[in-house]
Amino acid sequence: MNASTHLSPDEIRSLFAQAMSRMYRDEVPLYGALMELVSEVNAAALAADPSLAARLQRSDALDRLDAERHGAIRVGTPRELATLRRLFAVMGMAPVGYYDLAVAGVPVHATAFRPVDAAALARNPFRVFTSLLRLELIEEAALREKAAAILERREIFTPRALELIERFEQAGGLDAEEAREFVGEALETFRWHSEATVSHDTYQALLSAHRLIADVVCFRGPHINHLTPRTLDIDAAQDAMRARGIDAKAVIEGPPRRRCPILLRQTSFKALQEPVLFPAGERADAGTHTARFGEIEQRGLALTPKGRALYDRLLGQAREAGGAGSTGDYPARLAAAFAGFPDDDDTLRREGLGYYRYALTEAGRADPDAVARGSLDDAIDAGLVTADPVIYEDFLPVSAAGIFQSNLGGDEQRAYAAQANRDAFEQALGAPVQDQFAIYAAIEQDSLRALGVSGWAAPAC
Repeated sequence: MNASTHLSPDEIRSLFAQAMSRMYRDEVPLYGALMELVSEVNAAALAADPSLAARLQRSDALDRLDAERHGAIRVGTPRELATLRRLFAVMGMAPVGYYDLAVAGVPVHATAFRPVDAAALARNPFRVFTSLLRLELIEEAALREKAAAILERREIFTPRALELIERFEQAGGLDAEEAREFVGEALETFRWHSEATVSHDTYQALLSAHRLIADVVCFRGPHINHLTPRTLDIDAAQDAMRARGIDAKAVIEGPPRRRCPILLRQTSFKALQEPVLFPAGERADAGTHTARFGEIEQRGLALTPKGRALYDRLLGQAREAGGAGSTGDYPARLAAAFAGFPDDDDTLRREGLGYYRYALTEAGRADPDAVARGSLDDAIDAGLVTADPVIYEDFLPVSAAGIFQSNLGGDEQRAYAAQANRDAFEQALGAPVQDQFAIYAAIEQDSLRALGVSGWAAPAC
């Protein structure tokens, strides 16, 4: 096959994201209502703030907004995780970052599969937060061994999906017909199956160990547990959900509301109670399972290591005040703590707290000599260069754990003594995870080089 007949990974990723969205809308009708709500909120935000619309247009974020999604999936074995890495590679998605959720009471560690370069992100920034169950955190040895045996017996990928992954790896790509077939076959891994693969007693035992463990172990496949659109105003979206009778979670996860959004804020509607059939000889016992939900996110500035250290310190202060975590007066404690975090783009940029994308304005393009005469700050102040926030494309472990805990159908708050184990995760994955800070820094530096002025650098971070 000639490489020129291959569909690009970006095209395959777009096809897959569209197919995933259609499937999830069919499986979870409330997701469709969520999409309509987000579209209305985004339209109102853009109409109310033309400067926001212009900024999004300059950074290619406006065109991608309606297509932007992230999903989440949980797998049970290293083999499943490693094959997912190969599957996502077909779509131009690489593992970025390591997340330890065990410290927040969720027995998994994770990465995010996503595109990494600016052009691919502009085309379609589809991401899948992918967690691997940590069986070693099941305290009861017999139950731990039983769960491992159940997981080893299952195959979450269709034979044809595996063939097409191999075809991609050997041929360097897939043609249009193969790509369409791949999307259909890969989608089966993410589909909901209402028939449990274990007895009701086994399900209950695993549920007692942790609700997420039962969700990972007891079904034919890992099933997508949420699909998330991006909003420009998550507070308005939260209010709109409640106004429409959607059972939204009480607290928005992440930083407080700000003039300059940073990192990631998330909210969701409560998980559905879905009927499940459990095998019992020739009959099946009916029960319910709670796992899948709808989520909305608002993304802001990607922080540098310096900015992230400040964020983590302030978040810790808010959560630790009075030992109350994210309960009680948490929104007020959060807002008070983050009064110490600068909230204007000029200060954030000059202090090296966030990553920015630089571009010549019309005036800068018309007078390149004027651009080169001074410093980067001089050019920005003179209106010759713009500095727009680089959007955060990744996740926050505390926020992810908060979303998971609020949607597992229980109020359990567990603590695990195990420490992060990135080495074990990367061994299971079969590859190292990429450094998100290096990716953002490269996007910023590429934009500086494109200005054509030697010697300019972003503020030290």
